[in-house]
Amino acid sequence: MPDTPAQTTQEASGFGTPAAPSLSLGVVGNCAFNALIDPLGRVVWSCLPRFDGDPVFHALLGGEDGAGAFAFEIENLASSKQHYEPNTAVLRTELWDRHGQGLLITDFAPRFPSRGRFFRPTMLVRRVRPLKGTPRMRVSLKPRFNWGTTQPSVTSGSNHIRYVGDQQTLRLQTDASVSHVLLQQPFLLTRELNFLLGPDETLEGGVSDTARHFEQETVAYWRAWTQRLALPLEWQDAVIRAAITLKLSVFEDTGAIIAAMTTSIPEAPHTQRNWDYRYCWLRDAFFVVRALNSLAEVGTMEQYLDWLTNAVAGSSSDHVQPLFGIGLERDLPERICEGLPGYRGMGPVRVGNQAQEHFQHDVYGNIVLAAAQAFHDRRMLQPAGLPEFQRLEKAGDKAVRIFDQPDAGMWELRTRSRVHTSSALMCWAACDRLAKIALTLQQADRAQHWQQHAQTMRERILRESWSEERQAFAESFGGRDLDASVLLMAEVGFIDPLDPRFIATLDALEKHLCDGPYMRRYEAADDFGKPETAFNICTFWRIDALARTGRVDEARAIFETMLKARNPLGMLSEDTHAVTGEMWGNYPQTYSMVGIINAAVRLSAAWDTVI
Repeated sequence: MPDTPAQTTQEASGFGTPAAPSLSLGVVGNCAFNALIDPLGRVVWSCLPRFDGDPVFHALLGGEDGAGAFAFEIENLASSKQHYEPNTAVLRTELWDRHGQGLLITDFAPRFPSRGRFFRPTMLVRRVRPLKGTPRMRVSLKPRFNWGTTQPSVTSGSNHIRYVGDQQTLRLQTDASVSHVLLQQPFLLTRELNFLLGPDETLEGGVSDTARHFEQETVAYWRAWTQRLALPLEWQDAVIRAAITLKLSVFEDTGAIIAAMTTSIPEAPHTQRNWDYRYCWLRDAFFVVRALNSLAEVGTMEQYLDWLTNAVAGSSSDHVQPLFGIGLERDLPERICEGLPGYRGMGPVRVGNQAQEHFQHDVYGNIVLAAAQAFHDRRMLQPAGLPEFQRLEKAGDKAVRIFDQPDAGMWELRTRSRVHTSSALMCWAACDRLAKIALTLQQADRAQHWQQHAQTMRERILRESWSEERQAFAESFGGRDLDASVLLMAEVGFIDPLDPRFIATLDALEKHLCDGPYMRRYEAADDFGKPETAFNICTFWRIDALARTGRVDEARAIFETMLKARNPLGMLSEDTHAVTGEMWGNYPQTYSMVGIINAAVRLSAAWDTVI
C-alpha cells in the first residue's frame, strides 16, 4: 500500500492539527463494540458500551479541537500508511517523521474462545512500538460523554487513568508514563508501550503480558474464521475484508446486525440526508445473512434467527416495524443532537430513526427469506422444523393481506405512500419460499396454499408494475417512475433474467439512472429533492443483472470500478459521488459490503479452472 501523505498542519512544536474528517477509516471490533481509526491512527468514532451507545469518541462528527479522539501523534510527521494483518480485524498504522524515524500502532478489540464461550470485552487494545530510531510522540486521549457535551472527571493511579461520567466510566491501563498521558507531554519512544481502554475493572495480569496474549489469540481467531470461508477463486482479498466487516457488524449478545456503524454521514454534501444507521433493519440483515451464507458462514444466520424470532414474536399481529434496536428496542425516536456540528460541519446529527414508525411491506418477505435456508441446510445446529414453519406462516398471512397496499417503500420515503413494486415483490417472495419450505417438510396442502398465493401475486405484479410508456417495470403499481429496486426481480427468482421485459427494464434503468458505471436509486424527487450520489448497492444490483443477462464482461468492468472506489483498507460507505469518486453516507455500509461478496461470487471463474 502506498504511503499516505501526512494530513496535518504543523504547529511550532512539531505536532500537527488533524485535517478534515474523511471516510478513509479502518474498523476494529469484536461483535460487542467497534472503533473507527483514521489514516494517522486516531480513533475518531466509537460508541460505548455498544454499537448504538454514546460516541465517547466522536471526532468524525466534529467538536472542539482534539476532543472526542484517541491519538498517538509523532513529531514532524511526514507520512503514514495502514494495513490489516492479513485475514484479521487487527489494524496496523505506521507513522514516519521527517528524519526517517517511525513507529507502529497496532489496534484491535480482543475476540477469541475462552472457557467455552467467546471472550469479547468492551476493550480497545492499542500497542505502540518504534520501527526505526527513537521517534518523539505524544498521547492525546480525550473521551467525551453525552454526545460530546460532557467532559469526564479524571482520576489516576500508578498504571491507570479513569474517565468518569454520569452513565459510564472508562479505565485506561497502560505501561506508559501516566503523567505523560495526562499532560499530553511529548516523549521519546524507546520501547513498546501498551494501552488498554475499557470498563472500570482491574486486569488480572500485567499490562504488557495481557496485551500480547490478547493480540496473539485475536489474530489466531480471525485467521481460523477466514480459513473456514468458502471463497471464490477471484477477488479473495476483497471478499475476506468484506466478510470480516460484516461479521464486525453483528451484535453477538442478541444476534442483531446493524446497517452501519455511524450516524449522520450525509448521503451527499449539504443535503441533510443524515440518518442514524446503528440499528437492525430486517431488510439489510437478510442481505448480510445471505451473503455470508454464500461463503459457508452459517453461524451468523443462526444467531440472527434467534434475534429475528424474538422480534417477530414481540410484534403485533397487524404490523412488524422495519427496524429495531440491537437489543430488540422498538421505540427509537429520532432527535437532533445539538452538541456536535456534524461530518465536516454538515449537520444535523441525528440520534434514533423515524423509520421505526413506517409501514414497509417488504419486511414480511425479508423475514421469510432470512429464515428459509434454516429449513434446507443440514449443517444447522438447530434445524428449523414444523413449529418454526407455522410461526413463519404468520408473516406470509400478513404478506397476502397487504402486498397491494400503499407503504413507505424500501427507500423509506417520509411524505409519500404508494403500492411499491419492490414491496409487492418481497411479499411474493414470502409466499414463494413458504411453498418451498412446505414441500421440504412434506406439507403438500400448505405448499399448494402458498403456491396459489404466489401465483396470484406474480400475475398482478407483472401486470400492474409494467409501464408501457417507459417499457420497463416501474417503481409502483400504475406508476411511470424508474427505480433500481426492480432489479431484485431477477435476484429473488421472480422473473427469468432473459425475459424481454426484464432486459428492457435494465436498459431503461441504465439510460436514466446511471452515471457511467454508477447507479442512483430512483429518478423522482423525494422529500429532499433528487438524489445526487450513486447508491452502491444499486450499482451491485446492476452488476448482478448484467451477469444474469449475459453481459458478463460489462459486469466485471463495473465491479472492478467499484473495487477501486473502496478506501485503501477495502471498505465502502453507502454512496459514491460519480464525479469525484468520494464516499458519502454512513460507514461501513453492510449493504455495500454485501455487494462486493455477491458480485465476486457471481462473476468469479470456478476453482476447477486452475486445479
